[in-house]
Amino acid sequence: MSRTQTYSALILRSRPSGESNREIWMLTAEAGVFRVTVFGGPKSRLRSHAAPFHSGQVWIYHEPVKDSRKLNDFDVRSWRPGLRELYERTITADAVAETILASHGGGGNWGEALTLAEAVLDTMEQADGELCGRLLVYFLWRWAAFQGIQPDLEACVSCGASVPDGPLWYSPGEGGMLCAGCAGSGEPSGFNGDLASRAGLFQASPGCRRWLAAAAPLAPSALDRYTMDHKSLGEAKALTAAILTGSFGKRLKSWDIL
Repeated sequence: MSRTQTYSALILRSRPSGESNREIWMLTAEAGVFRVTVFGGPKSRLRSHAAPFHSGQVWIYHEPVKDSRKLNDFDVRSWRPGLRELYERTITADAVAETILASHGGGGNWGEALTLAEAVLDTMEQADGELCGRLLVYFLWRWAAFQGIQPDLEACVSCGASVPDGPLWYSPGEGGMLCAGCAGSGEPSGFNGDLASRAGLFQASPGCRRWLAAAAPLAPSALDRYTMDHKSLGEAKALTAAILTGSFGKRLKSWDIL
């Protein structure tokens, strides 16, 4: 069996290794996330190709005894220079990469994960700051589906009541949405946002939930036609980050950038 394998890959992270080499982490459609060494100094063509957010076909040499991998060649098909032209694009792209790394590539749906990540980054190349925020929410919500932890947005996980037109609250402990009655646990003064915050719950208004439901089946390029008011966007950011925090066991700092 050949020790050199070919993969469809997206570079997620790069850092120095020794005096002249680099370590890169990539998401591949065939084998998920793994680390690869790129040999060569600053003027190396291969090193310049293997930069974050570049994607294409890679040739990887695997040394089974040391279980190490070396990048032999990279046919870059998408360079995405626009991601470096606006600060909001760069930091949002970093948040996408960190999410993929934290979940080890999407739980086995590697081909679909790569397709989603590339489509989001392609759309982000031309996005303004506001659209970058919606793209991150969209990506996190879709990523929750890959992880199998995307909650039902229309029903209370505790009592089963359907609440299509009223607010629901996401409970990390329950792993789903709660209606006002179940979230309030019988509070005599009625349930509100302050109580929700103290209870560690995350409110999702009908507007927030409708946007998530409508956006989920869309291509990222269609999101410029699906806007959100500021309040709903804030709720959607907090909700999607809370859902993935429960799965990862930690909250990524990169989610709080926008």
